[in-house]
Amino acid sequence: MNDQIHADDSAGAGGHEHGALGDAEYAEFMELAAQEGFDAEEVEGAIDEAGHGPLPVLAVVGRPNVGKSTLVNRIIGRREAVVEDKPGVTRDRVTYEAEWAGRRFKIVDTGGWEQDVLGIDASVAAQAEYAIEAADAVVFVVDSTVGATDTDEAVVRLLRKAGKPVVLCANKVDGPSGEADATALWALGLGEPHPVSSLHGRGTGDMLDAVLEALPEAPLQTFGAGGIGGPRRIALIGRPNVGKSSLLNKVANEDRVVVNELAGTTRDPVDELIELGGVTWKFVDTAGIRKRVHLQQGADYYASLRTAAAVEKAEVAVILIDASESISIQDQRIVTMAVEAGRAVVLAYNKWDTLDEERRYYLEREIETELLQVAWAPRVNVSARTGRHMEKLVPAIETAIAGWETRVPTGRLNAFLGELVASHPHPVRGGKQPRILFGTQAGTKPPRFVLFSSGFIEHGYRRFVERRLREEFGFEGTPIHISVRVREKRGRKK
Repeated sequence: MNDQIHADDSAGAGGHEHGALGDAEYAEFMELAAQEGFDAEEVEGAIDEAGHGPLPVLAVVGRPNVGKSTLVNRIIGRREAVVEDKPGVTRDRVTYEAEWAGRRFKIVDTGGWEQDVLGIDASVAAQAEYAIEAADAVVFVVDSTVGATDTDEAVVRLLRKAGKPVVLCANKVDGPSGEADATALWALGLGEPHPVSSLHGRGTGDMLDAVLEALPEAPLQTFGAGGIGGPRRIALIGRPNVGKSSLLNKVANEDRVVVNELAGTTRDPVDELIELGGVTWKFVDTAGIRKRVHLQQGADYYASLRTAAAVEKAEVAVILIDASESISIQDQRIVTMAVEAGRAVVLAYNKWDTLDEERRYYLEREIETELLQVAWAPRVNVSARTGRHMEKLVPAIETAIAGWETRVPTGRLNAFLGELVASHPHPVRGGKQPRILFGTQAGTKPPRFVLFSSGFIEHGYRRFVERRLREEFGFEGTPIHISVRVREKRGRKK
């Protein structure tokens, strides 16, 4: 398995230009695409987009109400980030995909630094540190009409300490007269201030050119300790008081982390190297995620952000669910967070030893209805208190990792798709019957497929294709990403 991991990682880090496809497989695939009338450039773009692995991440940081969300909307080309003329509107860390000059990247809109119990300086530091840590480059937004404040200076110190590339954005420069205010920001020592009006779009092109110079082509995967080949990273996530710390202690056979019946004992993610079955794993015990991030305050807010960061860096998310209580919306939200992050998933139902027959019956019904979207995830029924069924946790994790790294050769995939389309064709819509013509798996971790079709493929049929892919090839414990490219009519560009 490890040989495959190393090969995949090098590809994901930009070592291979055809996604997960080898040269011979790529040439054969491009020939097939030409026969079906697809433009070679379009097909290459689709494979690159589906198989890119991690996109470089750009964080937009700055004081409240300097225009961060307006700038994000300008960069992504649509009104997605909530904008209001008062500070603190953006509270969730929100990620969008953006493109400039043919290069794609993720943009993180960081938000509301509230004056809470931690004090403004600590709040700014916590939010900015998290955003900067997760990013490959940073746009630091300063209100040029106000100039550099003490809070701006505090963020500058963080940026210098982090050592990430920084593009300084002097916002609210609506005309030539405002450019003199922007030049004063040279004094921050972050290099050239780029005068921009995020509201009107003035100067954003030049700033984005500087952003592309600062961003790497494709950042290395950060899985494992120190990169490729290190211990597998397992994030323990769930609501407060479901037994994450108790589980970690039981797995380690010693009291590594503080356990208390009071919910919220763990604030920071705790990394522990633990040997199980002759293999060293890195378990990360995270703070419980209480509710929507933007409804949280103070320490809970930053604990949630750090938990999200731990999931991003993990390979497997072990989601603990309190089996003695009804599955909540919060449990579902945590599951969705792990799936959207593209991580392998294991569901661990804790406190199983406390269940009577009636509760077990109703729990099974709840799982069928509330967690149907992760029916593919391995499940273990455990007791962190007594150690019951702990020996089943590692096999479940290994199963999820194997599914997460599975790759189907293009020839085998197309033979499967041909049989599928012949036996279960897409429903006729508007007098036309779209067909999946061919496809390829462009990447792993998680498996990413790109399918090429003669017309729009409905979401219901895409779900059917995903279900059949799982039945045929496994993919237990991993989300699957499927993108569809429709053949363009000749003489018309997208």
